[in-house]
Amino acid sequence: MRRFIHKAACAGALLATMGSLHAGEGTFGWLYTLDLQPKGTWEFEQRLQYNRGQAGGTYDFWQARTEVEYGVNENFQLAGYLNTSFTNAYRNYPATDEFPNGETGGWGVAYPGDGHYRKWRVEGVSLEGIYRLTNPVIDPVGVGLYGELTLGTVKDEFEARLLLQSNFLDDKLVLASNLVAAVEKVKFVNGETGPESMFDVLFGATYRFANNWTAGMEARYHNDYYGYRYQTHTQRAWFIGPNVHYAEKDWWVTAAWRYQPTGGKCWAPNDGECSGRRVWDSHTRNEFIVKFGMPF
Repeated sequence: MRRFIHKAACAGALLATMGSLHAGEGTFGWLYTLDLQPKGTWEFEQRLQYNRGQAGGTYDFWQARTEVEYGVNENFQLAGYLNTSFTNAYRNYPATDEFPNGETGGWGVAYPGDGHYRKWRVEGVSLEGIYRLTNPVIDPVGVGLYGELTLGTVKDEFEARLLLQSNFLDDKLVLASNLVAAVEKVKFVNGETGPESMFDVLFGATYRFANNWTAGMEARYHNDYYGYRYQTHTQRAWFIGPNVHYAEKDWWVTAAWRYQPTGGKCWAPNDGECSGRRVWDSHTRNEFIVKFGMPF
């Protein structure tokens, strides 16, 4: 009898949480959680990320990801993305002997130099899958596996994540972490490619402080490596900032900001991508993201 009551209470909590969280919504800016699409349902999601500010000059990098998600079953979700970007750069990298006033370079700049660079491009497509092993609503720790394959004009990449999540205070407080490993083949305009790998730790917390509203903080500990098998450590950096989320029955929106404090470091062969104890390349002082989701 006691076991039956416990299971009934867990089931009730699960149904109540799915209703209050509008399953499938993303309450964090960059972390993935285990609130998946219910079986047989679809959702449209639009992401827009804006990276601003490098060593000097001007650097504005916009990336849009247009996504459709589908709940295959209660614990498995598939999604497809179209990835596009726009780069506006001018003398944003540190000065060198060749470019004493600063170099126009970094991620999205196809032709480094010292002039203005502006380019819009279709970066490619991605296929993503998330499988939930345990549910944070009824288990002490929710655990999930994530995989994403990207094929595109600037890189081919496979990314894997271990998703961890725990809910507290009647699911008002959510603690989450993603352990991220990725390998990628970066493509240059001259036809050459570069092997890279990455290991990140993302973690954060959100709290539902009012009906339909949550807010919190999230952080990223980032590491880049040269080679497909993590042979040479080339970058290390931290990012941290707040997030806020609002949801209605038929739509939701999330906004977040991450700031890169000093403390970053670069090693050869890409040590020129650091200055002022910060990491550049695809990174900036400030990163902003807005996500909008709507089931259909």
